[in-house]
Amino acid sequence: MRQKRYILEEKEIPEKWYNIQADMKTKPMPLLNPQTRQPMRAEDLFPVFCEECSRQELNTTDSWIEIPEKVREMYTYYRSTPLVRAYGLEEALDTPAHIYFKNESVSPVGSHKLNSALAQAYYAKEEGLTNVTTETGAGQWGTALSYAARLFGLEAAVYQVKISYEQKPYRRSMMQVFGAQVTPSPSMSTRAGKDILTDCPTHQGSLGTAISEAVELARMTPGCKYTLGSVMSHVSLHQTIIGLEAEKQMEMAGEYPDVVVACFGGGSNFGGITFPFMRHTILEGRKTRYIAAEPASCPKLTKGKFEYDFGDEAGYTPLLPMFTLGHKFKPANIHAGGLRYHGAGVIVSQLLKDGLMEAADIRQLDSFEAGCLFAKAEGIVPAPESCHAIRATIDEALKCRESGEKKVILFNLTGHGMMDMSAYDQYLAGNLINYTI
Repeated sequence: MRQKRYILEEKEIPEKWYNIQADMKTKPMPLLNPQTRQPMRAEDLFPVFCEECSRQELNTTDSWIEIPEKVREMYTYYRSTPLVRAYGLEEALDTPAHIYFKNESVSPVGSHKLNSALAQAYYAKEEGLTNVTTETGAGQWGTALSYAARLFGLEAAVYQVKISYEQKPYRRSMMQVFGAQVTPSPSMSTRAGKDILTDCPTHQGSLGTAISEAVELARMTPGCKYTLGSVMSHVSLHQTIIGLEAEKQMEMAGEYPDVVVACFGGGSNFGGITFPFMRHTILEGRKTRYIAAEPASCPKLTKGKFEYDFGDEAGYTPLLPMFTLGHKFKPANIHAGGLRYHGAGVIVSQLLKDGLMEAADIRQLDSFEAGCLFAKAEGIVPAPESCHAIRATIDEALKCRESGEKKVILFNLTGHGMMDMSAYDQYLAGNLINYTI
């Protein structure tokens, strides 16, 4: 019988995260203090971020960062996640390509986001904090942080993008079940939210607005720090557990990917699965393509400009050197709420500049079409975000059908869509449209 799933034993789960910054030939440009325009030091980030996360953020010398024993112990609750050969999808596409996916949907919260939430909650507890705050779009990150905070005895406050708060009520419920306080953003609870609503009373929110409110709350609350689920380099660092496992699992399968695909909002899951493989491209010249699949309605990689910009709408964050649509950009109300972010992380932005990766913009209807095909072929209803990676993977597999090439394609299934069935209802009813800019 042909083998479909590859799972590592607990003792084989990686003990260190991979820091690609140390191996990049062109290092990312520095974060800048928005007032002085001078490069920021780790201690400059301490008022907002956990101290250890701040040090990890700016670490460009150490290729490997030890995973704390307590975090690694909690990883064993659900890791390793399976590497799965997508035989059903291959047959549906009649492609000679071999398609694999890393199934991050099996975590307790249903997505990859827990990999960094556990680490950030651990560092917050070790620092003696009592509270954490964050933003969330579709709710995967907010759910992960709410759960991780509860495990470490922390109070969590989550600002959820208003349109997603309304579109995805069960994600909101999950956060509240774990004990988090959830507020639709923009809100009247912060200065940033009040200013945004004064300027635009009907504002449906964006990750940029929610970040502004969460950062403000962290600054104003004793014993509280801000955590986030994407964009920043230390988040991608924690997510490399995905690619490091996949590397071992691909070896078990006797193959190595020609193409690695992931959906793209700010870059956490993309970096998580691609960076461990990309080190072989950087250090050994291995020929692998890396594709970031972003929404056509928020195409910062394919249509954005590379420049210094704020990570939030109110301008509270450091200035980040990144591909951006502008921190005032108001994304369309697509159901892939986790991808509705105006900018790309600094590492990914530099890698794109250096030609080490590429990007594809995916229309909303095309993504849901791909998600439905995947569900029929593999029995998993994917999150709307993951549908973008599936679409890009299908496009690559169809090219193989035309050329006859037997490529190996690996993509990251970031989460399941069981909390997103209202989005599928809208798609099946023909009520969704393609937003582009």
